[in-house]
Amino acid sequence: RDRQKINDKQIVALAKYADKIQKHYYFPQDMEWALEKDKLFIVQTRPVTTIAQTAKSEKTEKNSNVKFAEAPILAGAAASPGIGTGTVRILKSPKEIDKIKKGDVLVAPMTSPDYVPAMKKSAAIITDEGGQTSHAAIVSREATKLLKDGQIVTVNGQSGQVFMGAGVKKTEEEKALTTKLKHSKTKTATKVYVNLGQPDRAAEIAKANVDGVGLLRAEFMIADIGIHPREAIKRKEQEEFITKLSRDLRTFCKAFYPRPVIYRATDFKTNEYRSLEGGKFWEPVEPNPMLGFRGAFRYVANPEVFNLELQAIKNVREKYENLELMVPFVRSPEELTRVRKLVATQGLFEKPSFKFLMMVEIPVNVIQIEDFIKVGIDGVSIGSNDLTMLIEGTDRDNSDVATEFNEMRPAVLWALERVIKKCNEAGITSSICGQAPSVYEELVQKLVRWGVTSISVNPDSIDRVRGTVAHAEKDI
Repeated sequence: RDRQKINDKQIVALAKYADKIQKHYYFPQDMEWALEKDKLFIVQTRPVTTIAQTAKSEKTEKNSNVKFAEAPILAGAAASPGIGTGTVRILKSPKEIDKIKKGDVLVAPMTSPDYVPAMKKSAAIITDEGGQTSHAAIVSREATKLLKDGQIVTVNGQSGQVFMGAGVKKTEEEKALTTKLKHSKTKTATKVYVNLGQPDRAAEIAKANVDGVGLLRAEFMIADIGIHPREAIKRKEQEEFITKLSRDLRTFCKAFYPRPVIYRATDFKTNEYRSLEGGKFWEPVEPNPMLGFRGAFRYVANPEVFNLELQAIKNVREKYENLELMVPFVRSPEELTRVRKLVATQGLFEKPSFKFLMMVEIPVNVIQIEDFIKVGIDGVSIGSNDLTMLIEGTDRDNSDVATEFNEMRPAVLWALERVIKKCNEAGITSSICGQAPSVYEELVQKLVRWGVTSISVNPDSIDRVRGTVAHAEKDI
């Protein structure tokens, strides 16, 4: 009864199986196994649901500057790596954003572009609704009920937990190690880019060990301008709109010069555009905005609006030729052709340094990737968040089904590999700008092995992903 029943080799094999299963389901598992005739079998696995209640021991968080000694007061779906401490401010609607002061923890039912001014000030964001790829750090259905205005809390976006009070700072020795890692200048053949959207962070992030901006989101800048572009045109304020957008784009290009800055043209959905000044007049109420009037189709339908962005790009490229354009949510090669003609009309292709790229985020982009390449693109960036959602039929913003959102499923991996390899064959660049590489080290290894040109991640994942890429390249 007290003797070891299986040998060391079998124990190691079991541990490896357990590790693979946990990574597959992205949640701790309670597993049952059997041994018959020296063969191991996994006979059952189910998620562990008692973690939050039993987490009484001291918890040291990896890649952070704080330690936790108490059990969390709230747990939810982790949506964004990082740790923030601040005072809870519960907002019932965007009309209350003035309550937020710099360093507060924003708690709301769900975020929208209306919240952007408050989000920029926040140390962390917690929402009742949303998925792993929402703007929040944590999504927890009871957040607005369990948390109270004025509480001091520490939010761990990596684990999905909220702790009462401020975390305990690391020792000086631990801080020194963290600083050493942050200032690492490791170089890799596979480029590591950063995802950005807020101009006031450009100068700071540009100092990091990063090769450029792989995804510059338009949405934060447009929300900051505040007015719907068609409303600006109606009021004859388009020059002011162009000037403000040019100013923000210039901030990024100057900070990162000569490294590339890849600007993804506006991809607001109708419900998001409606929140801008004048938006309710111009935008319909759609039953499913995710699959509605958005992306490249909108540029073709409203070229006068797209031209505002193109003019801003042209203005900035007069001095900073590191600015590139990426087109999102393209439904067909024919649609991409029409968008390319609009870009050509503005004279952007006249300079050889101009790069025209496309997001890969719809299954048709994967299936017809060769046809999209033939239109004339310089590269693609895979938006793994939307692509995964559309391949799996899972609404990432619906907390009831968000657990089914998994970028490591075979169908998604097949799509990523197909796109990367077809781009390599065509001699154009391939990148990925979703959250998956920040979460799954094994995915980074696969991407490098398939030959991806670059991986674009959030600022807090730059050094970690760079290290993973370096190790992966050594193994090739």
